[in-house]
Amino acid sequence: MPTSARLVAAILFAVVAWFMSELIKPLLPPETNFGWFTEANTVLGFLIGWVFVGKRAGDTYSGALGYGLTGGVLLIIWGLFMHSFWEMIERSLRKQYEGPVEAVMSVFELMFENALVLINPAVIATLLVGSMGAAILVEWIGRRFE
Repeated sequence: MPTSARLVAAILFAVVAWFMSELIKPLLPPETNFGWFTEANTVLGFLIGWVFVGKRAGDTYSGALGYGLTGGVLLIIWGLFMHSFWEMIERSLRKQYEGPVEAVMSVFELMFENALVLINPAVIATLLVGSMGAAILVEWIGRRFE
């Protein structure tokens, strides 16, 4: 059911995802082809805000900190999986794997390699402050307008 809290959560988490994407780009090698990197993460943030965070609005402010942080972690995990899976598809189309098991295993290896890039104070601070701050605002909107 569409609510104002879901809409605000979707928009705010899309903004957090966009900022995190822009912070991650300089941490990757210069020859990296980003393509739809920022846009894909922004859509993912929108979906996580709508489906996960916005649905939980109306609880407590301390609960908002918890589901905001969980939403941020979901953004990282799903983002890592999405981009690693896409990289695996591109590599498999170039026939770099000997079989399907090796290709599937490489998704998790790529997720780990990409996660090491995220260990950066600016990225972590943006994740923590952005996701928990967005959730507090969503909680306020949920109480105020519903």
